[in-house]
Amino acid sequence: MTAPAPRSPASRARRGSGDRTPAARGQSGERIRAGIEREILSGALAPGTKLDEAAIARRHGASRTPVREALRHLASRGLVDLRPNAGAFVTQLTVAELAESFETMAFLEAACAAMAARRHTAEDRQRLRAGHEACGRAAKSASPAAFYAANARFHEAIYEACHNAHLAAQTIALRNRLEAYRRESTFHPGFMALTMREHDRILQAVLDMDEAAAATLMRSHLDSLRDDAVSIARAMARASARPGEAGR
Repeated sequence: MTAPAPRSPASRARRGSGDRTPAARGQSGERIRAGIEREILSGALAPGTKLDEAAIARRHGASRTPVREALRHLASRGLVDLRPNAGAFVTQLTVAELAESFETMAFLEAACAAMAARRHTAEDRQRLRAGHEACGRAAKSASPAAFYAANARFHEAIYEACHNAHLAAQTIALRNRLEAYRRESTFHPGFMALTMREHDRILQAVLDMDEAAAATLMRSHLDSLRDDAVSIARAMARASARPGEAGR
């Protein structure tokens, strides 16, 4: 009987690539998905940026299969746009889509604020105050980056205080789609001072358990961002006028 030919180093490398089984591909895809999502939410990948499958696969030491799975998952969440015969891109909203998304976000966050006013616990009160105080420190230091992080902490404290997991999840999902545009607004002159005044009124309404006031104030707070949607979209369009390719 003829002995089987020895496998080449390349063949052995392919067999040991780590993502040839469904379970391994799933783990690899999740790792890649989480990495791309972090880059999108942090602003490292701007709206409109092309996502190069081959380059991402090389960077993560994986095949293109888990990369495609990761991109499909992100597309299902609205973070990535899959275009036939063109590839994958970080989702870039039109001015109309941006305005409509902020309108929807205003209603979702208003609902969170109203429920938080009715349902918050003593622990929630502490988290809400801590988030507001963090915003104040960031504003005092005139640090937009620190203020952006503290602002997210304050809003997330309200989501938690509403004690409705489904509403909170839907609100966070839409917030993530708008992350790049919300971040851009943080750097607008006067934004931090205005936000602090609005946060102060929202917090007081929630702590006073005034559902109607909490909802109205939160909706007005988000409407301020919606009204600025056109200038934000234009700024993002300029920033992505020469998009790079992820993974290079």
